[in-house]
Amino acid sequence: MDVIATAGHVDHGKSALVRALTGMEPDRWAEERRRGLTIDLGFAWTALPSGRTVAVVDVPGHERFIGNMLAGIGSVPAALLVVAADDGWSAQTAEHVAVLDALGVRHALLAVTKSDLADPAPVLTDVRERLAATSMGEVPAVAVSALTGAGLPELTTALERLLTALPAPDPAAPVRLWIDRAFTIKGAGTVVTGTLAAGAVAPEDRLRLGDRDVVVRGVQSLGRPVQRAEATARVALNLRGVAVEEISRGDALLTPGAFRSTAELDVSLVGAVEDRLPGEAVVHAGSATVGARLRPLDGAVVRLRLETPLPLRVGDRLLVREPGTRRVLGADVRDVDPPELRRRGAARRRGAELAGQDGADGAVADLARRRFVRTADFTAMGWTVPGDADERGPWLLAPGLADALAARVPDVVTRYRTLRPLEPGPPVEVVRRALELPDVELVRALVRAPLALRDGRVVDAAAELPDAVQRAVDGVRARLAADPFAAPETPELAATGLGPRELAAAVRSGQLVRIAEAVYLAPGIEQLARARLAGLPAPFTVSQARQAWGTSRRVAVPLMEWLDARGVTVRLPDNTRRLR
Repeated sequence: MDVIATAGHVDHGKSALVRALTGMEPDRWAEERRRGLTIDLGFAWTALPSGRTVAVVDVPGHERFIGNMLAGIGSVPAALLVVAADDGWSAQTAEHVAVLDALGVRHALLAVTKSDLADPAPVLTDVRERLAATSMGEVPAVAVSALTGAGLPELTTALERLLTALPAPDPAAPVRLWIDRAFTIKGAGTVVTGTLAAGAVAPEDRLRLGDRDVVVRGVQSLGRPVQRAEATARVALNLRGVAVEEISRGDALLTPGAFRSTAELDVSLVGAVEDRLPGEAVVHAGSATVGARLRPLDGAVVRLRLETPLPLRVGDRLLVREPGTRRVLGADVRDVDPPELRRRGAARRRGAELAGQDGADGAVADLARRRFVRTADFTAMGWTVPGDADERGPWLLAPGLADALAARVPDVVTRYRTLRPLEPGPPVEVVRRALELPDVELVRALVRAPLALRDGRVVDAAAELPDAVQRAVDGVRARLAADPFAAPETPELAATGLGPRELAAAVRSGQLVRIAEAVYLAPGIEQLARARLAGLPAPFTVSQARQAWGTSRRVAVPLMEWLDARGVTVRLPDNTRRLR
């Protein structure tokens, strides 16, 4: 399906033209038909001769309903500009064209209506010349009469060409459906409508609405239930888990985690930016309308503070209107999570910085400024991950940052061990704070040989114990080399200077193994104990194991329990063991 929105002055025949094209009545309310003007959004659709289906969003032309008009155009990729041959270009036509230009609409078709009442040629020439200076450029144009049907075949052909030239939407993109209507259907519940500009939606999809999850019970497109609707499409979604009173025009249904709601953002204004900018403005995004305060940064770059957060991304085009005037400006979103501006001159520097960035350069500069950010958050802002970025688990690091931080880790370890020589290295949390990292998981990405992670610490595998402690440990290991199961007793260890702290340091360094309180043996004891038990008939008792090991009960009992805990031996109901 293709979607196009009408634009143009009230009473220039937009709704009549839609009726002639589709055979449907786009004005939804009796009040609209009674007054002969479109107050709210109307919708109609038809199949073109080629088989393409086009849905038309008929927007109000009266200046009092400009907010409704913007709600209809905001998510639509193309516009059908309607100008009457007997009236021509008007102030309201200029306002609607200014809106299309500010929104950056590049695909449009001009229909000069009421050609049965006046010569359309002068209007065709005049309007096309005016449009040539806008984002729409050279616009195809057709003279038409909804009353007589003259020009309708040519309009249909021009419409086919226009729709063929539209860029293909991405059905795999995340969904952001700006809601333009919400109502209740008896027996179904809450229903919302909108233009699906990207992505796809299907029954049982879970979407985010504000701070809650809602489930799509059913999907309709062009008045029919469908199993899946892909962009671009007009859709009606039956929602579970939300009442219609909780939904307003301008709310958005979102793919969970794919968008970031923001009330503060930096934008570049597009259009005739004068020296004076309003302090307050009305911002339109999709079908949403919110008040905002403007803070000039530098040139056309300003900071917007929205009264209500909106789910926006870098690259979005907004419309900024000055209240009480016809002045409208386009605004390209440059940053949805901008830095604070505290120091003198920070605003001007920030504006100049953004003015010098474009496209991929913006993503690189933003990542460099943040240093590290979760990849999901970075993409939710609208950035594309730079090719030379460093992805570590869920985190994204600026190019070269991991190497720079890794080079600082040895100094952190050295300083820590200088203050605590019996500890093998700092806990990972100490390293995280020293390097100002947001997550201890990032420490893993920064530990390089000869450093290693061991028991929640960053240790130097080559680091030595203090000289006196090392000599005492060497003496114990020499005794154990001669008699592996003859664990020295606590008084013997203390006499050599090995107290609880020194013994713990020796264990952390991998030079001793703690079997139990006051029982320390040499590394490799597990394999040696198993080898000697393998020579016993199974099952065997602790006493038989003690004899095979050639040690005392003080050592044998805790050693057997240690082997049980490590899965080397299995304890049977009668307290005998067997090897696993």
